[in-house]
Amino acid sequence: MRILITYGSTRGGTQGLAEMVAGDLHAEGFEVIVLPPWQVRRLDGYDAVIVGGALYAARWHRAARRFVKHHAAEIRQRPAFFFSSGPLDDSAGRGDIPPVKGVKELMDKTGVREHITFGGRLRPDAKGFPASAIAKKRAGDWRDDGQVRQWTRTITSQLRGELRQVA
Repeated sequence: MRILITYGSTRGGTQGLAEMVAGDLHAEGFEVIVLPPWQVRRLDGYDAVIVGGALYAARWHRAARRFVKHHAAEIRQRPAFFFSSGPLDDSAGRGDIPPVKGVKELMDKTGVREHITFGGRLRPDAKGFPASAIAKKRAGDWRDDGQVRQWTRTITSQLRGELRQVA
């Protein structure tokens, strides 16, 4: 099974999460391709899709939103999963954080099966306003490898179930 993982990321934290998910899925025997959204023309050749987006002011990264809107019909035709990255604290690891309104609307439009919110990352040397101002007080990395692995196991279980039904 061939899986596309794409992401909207400005400072690399969400891209890092996409790569973590890809590594875990690859270890489970899946073929995984990780690409930024602007490098994906069509979803032909992919059996499943995972889209991640960084959260900024309770909105998903623009590249992730555009990707989903552009490929909505194609996403609807295959198993799809979304993740968000953003809280600059450990709240994502303590309990489920539902998708923000815009992501929920995209999920409904595309029939996405699962969504999870992972903790975010902000480097102390972040550039631009407001990131540099926030970084003075809230710099850190709240991405949780264990949470990523657990979510990846959920995806693996669902996709293997699909493969058994096809066989």
